[in-house]
Amino acid sequence: MRKLIYLDNHATTPVDPRVLEAMLPYFREAYGNVASKSHSLGWLAERAAEQARRRVAELAGADSREVVFTSGATESNNLALKGAFEQYRSRGNHFVTVATEHRAVLDPLRHIEKFGAQVTVLPPRPDGLVELDALRAALRPETVLVSVMYANNEIGVIQPVRQIGALCRERGVLLHTDAAQAFGKIPIAVADENIDLMSLSAHKLYGPKGVGALYVRRSCSIAAQIHGGGHEGGLRSGTLNVPAIVGFGEACLLCAREMEGESARTQALRDRLKHRLETALDGVAVNGSMECRLPNNLNMSFAGIEADALLTSLPGIALSTGSACSSATVEPSHVLRALGLSASAARSSVRFGLGRFNTEAEIDEAANLIVESVRRLRIV
Repeated sequence: MRKLIYLDNHATTPVDPRVLEAMLPYFREAYGNVASKSHSLGWLAERAAEQARRRVAELAGADSREVVFTSGATESNNLALKGAFEQYRSRGNHFVTVATEHRAVLDPLRHIEKFGAQVTVLPPRPDGLVELDALRAALRPETVLVSVMYANNEIGVIQPVRQIGALCRERGVLLHTDAAQAFGKIPIAVADENIDLMSLSAHKLYGPKGVGALYVRRSCSIAAQIHGGGHEGGLRSGTLNVPAIVGFGEACLLCAREMEGESARTQALRDRLKHRLETALDGVAVNGSMECRLPNNLNMSFAGIEADALLTSLPGIALSTGSACSSATVEPSHVLRALGLSASAARSSVRFGLGRFNTEAEIDEAANLIVESVRRLRIV
């Protein structure tokens, strides 16, 4: 069988073999519970979890005491948004976000609206970036928090987080960012960027599924959403998943060491793919800014075809039409629609997520197969 060409690294990444190797002892020999304070297996588990916490914190430019382990970015988003609403309700009830956010942000905000929150959803510019003047105008005296994704999971657009953070700090408003796609791909420094809350996920950076973290600035207070033992400084009760946490820490360590070279390599592959598709096909358009974009992302519309039909015709390539969390829906991407694309243009769009293990030969083969399929589908 021909090896699958995996270009869906925004949905998930394969676990790096080095990460798996670091995890294995904590399934077998060092299987203790971090909360077991009376014996060596518990102490060993605690040391491993704390080392991983430091590695996550170092990649974020944070203090390890500001890292709360969760099951992933979805839980982290819920903890940040619901926790801030509950904690600061006496001060204000207004939240601001952007229409291109992940459902793991938009849905919790819809939820807290049922309990009295007011949510302003800003439209992005056609290139996917938030308009800073519009954000500034949306802030009110009762605004508690702004939530803006660091880099979009569909179009890869990187928001001006540093400027947004400065604006929020000036107005005394918390800044939350879902950085699941950006973390480990591009440098992030939470202190310099005035980020108060940041959601992270291990499986987006070659770590295991089922573990993530929420960065919580020491000066920021949020209400816990999971109770039952007071783990993680009281913010997230539950027995720690030590093997996964160790894997998360190892993945962060590898990203810290290799990010610069890997980003340059994947960007070169991304640009090679883009050039080959644009040269060989008419009616191809890139969605979102190319200047402010993750190095491993490409989102393109192919006029005259349905993206679902294209993907079906390419069984040897793993691709998607948008967010993996929304792939079961029949509606066109809410992200692309927010950019102003028509429903037909949105339905003709494909997301390419390149990764650590892609090769130049794979990119060339994928480009050839895509060109052939697009031409065939247009004739039909």
